[in-house]
Order: sequence, then C-alpha cells, then structure tokens
Amino acid sequence: MGPGANGSGGGTGAQPGDTTVTASANGITIATRASALLRNGLQFTGSAPSGDAGKVLEIELYGAKTNWTWRPTVQTRVGSGGSFAAVWRTNHIGRFAIRAVIQQAGGASASDSGGWPTVTVTVYRASLATLYGPGFWDQKTACGETLRRGTLGVANRTLPCGTPVAVYYRGQTIVVPVIDRGPYANGADWDLTMATGQALGMNSTATIGAVSLPRNH
Repeated sequence: MGPGANGSGGGTGAQPGDTTVTASANGITIATRASALLRNGLQFTGSAPSGDAGKVLEIELYGAKTNWTWRPTVQTRVGSGGSFAAVWRTNHIGRFAIRAVIQQAGGASASDSGGWPTVTVTVYRASLATLYGPGFWDQKTACGETLRRGTLGVANRTLPCGTPVAVYYRGQTIVVPVIDRGPYANGADWDLTMATGQALGMNSTATIGAVSLPRNH
C-alpha cells in the first residue's frame, strides 16, 4: 500500500463521502474533499509558513494511475499571508494519496523529500447503474457466490471477480466486490445488489460514481 493510501476492503456499509479531509506536516496544512467526479474541479486550500510566501507549491498524486510514483498535477504560489489555493481538473479516476509540496530555491523539485502533508481522495467516473436481486435469491452468481438478500456487491461485464469497487451516490460511498457478470440491458455499466443499493439509499436505476480499486499495494 502506498503512502497515505487507504485499504480497499469492502462490505462494511456506506460511509459519508462528501467529507473534508485535511493533513498537516512541515508547517503546511492542506484541505480538500474526500470524493470527486472525473473532469470536475477539485479545490485544494491550506496554509504554509509565512517564510514560504511567494514560493511555488505543487499538488502531487500517488496511486495506480501514476504507476505508484508521485506525479505533479497543478501548481500555485503561497500568498503573502501563507495561504494557498489550487484547483485540479480531475483527469484520472482512482484512489489517490495527494500531498502539498513546496519547491526548493531555483525551482528544484522537492518530490523526494518526506514529511509533506498527505490526504486520500477518490475520483469516480459517473456511470449508469441498475439494481438486481429479486428472482435471483439463493442462486449462484457468475463468480460462484450465493446471492442473498443481504449480499453486498456489484455485477460488471469485464472486471475480475473480487475486484473492489468504490461506489458513490448522493453523498454516500461504499466499497464492495465484483460478484457477478452484467448488466446487459438499459445501457447500464453496473448492476448493484439490492443490499448495496439500500446501503446507499438508492432504490431505482440511477447515475452513480464508480471506480475499481487495486486489491493490494
């Protein structure tokens, strides 16, 4: 698992997804939202020591989409009072560790230095999802699991069985495994079990945010 990254286990129930995440280190504080949608603006705000006023501050990402290395996304300058703000136009989906790094004198990168404030953010792709369950109770899924009324999981046409998937709906988020194949109708990308839909407060076909997560790193 990479720096600042969360585990990707599932089946623990829905959690608030619209929370603010913050971190402080090296006298720097960073704050942003825990959830974002692809191709939307994700704002970062924070503060740095007054002695860093005028310096370039870089927002860096770490995750599967960056090949598990720190990659720059957007830069800003620390204001005269030490505050900063930057907006990343989210161009990757996934769960990322994100940190704020002050560049060294002369523009040298400080990426290899430790101790920078790091938060975890999940970026979702907007997708159409349906619900399934009634008529299939106690039957085996394509992944070999017996479908019960309380089974948490999703069906997808291509992702390997067991792949953790983070699902976001109306401010709630949950991580569940791929347990079946489908959907094959309504142009949907995902089929959520009834228990998954209920955990999120979803009771009919709807647009959700979804992203598959690495099993381990």
